[in-house]
Amino acid sequence: MEKVTDIKEIVKLIYKALDDKKAEDIKVIDIGNISVMADYFVVASGDNQNQLLAMQNEVDKVLYEHGIHAKQIEGNRSSTWILMDYEDVIVHLFSQEDRLFYNLERIWQDGIQINPEEL
Repeated sequence: MEKVTDIKEIVKLIYKALDDKKAEDIKVIDIGNISVMADYFVVASGDNQNQLLAMQNEVDKVLYEHGIHAKQIEGNRSSTWILMDYEDVIVHLFSQEDRLFYNLERIWQDGIQINPEEL
């Protein structure tokens, strides 16, 4: 497959991969105007560690197939928060409890929540 370089296409691939693994409450936040670390955050929840791992594996597999490799992945099979750094897009996968606790959507409320259909 040809390497995908368009950032919105990458976000779409991530969203679809998470949706395919039944991720809950997937949010895309445009942080490009308020942060130098990335252009987008993608935040999603899973019911348990197995689902979080399946979500991580699917995102990594789909992006790898399109020539995109993670710069860094934090978390392991016993983690309740997995961070996947794809440079311009950072994916946060949480257990429900951790997502409520860390509340990234509130911390990054100055970012723009993007409707997936707008990508």
